[in-house]
Amino acid sequence: MAEEKKKILIVDDDMFLLDMYAMKFNQNNFEVNNATDGVNAIEKLKGGLSPDIILLDVIMPKMDGFEMLKQINDQKLCENCVKVILSNKGQQSDIDQGKSLGAAGYIVKANATPGEVVKEVLEILNKK
Repeated sequence: MAEEKKKILIVDDDMFLLDMYAMKFNQNNFEVNNATDGVNAIEKLKGGLSPDIILLDVIMPKMDGFEMLKQINDQKLCENCVKVILSNKGQQSDIDQGKSLGAAGYIVKANATPGEVVKEVLEILNKK
């Protein structure tokens, strides 16, 4: 019997990156949902989407990733899902802020290929 697919919600305003990461996670047996900003992602979660993991960017229009994490926590959305930040903001203060908002991981886009992102996400999920 096939292993059950993990559900991932990828949140990024860059359509090229969104499509590329969606393809990579699909190839690695994930059921992929995506959103182009924090507002859209929150709406999907309120609508019943319950991913195993949320992979989110920080710099996005309408609502940035930090505000999105804060709202997810405040509204008790997706309490059991793992949250991983994927951003080009790699300052220690950004990493600390992400961790303080419950991010289980912080990946700097410029330092990781899509394959490495998938590998790191799988490692974080396996630690859960």
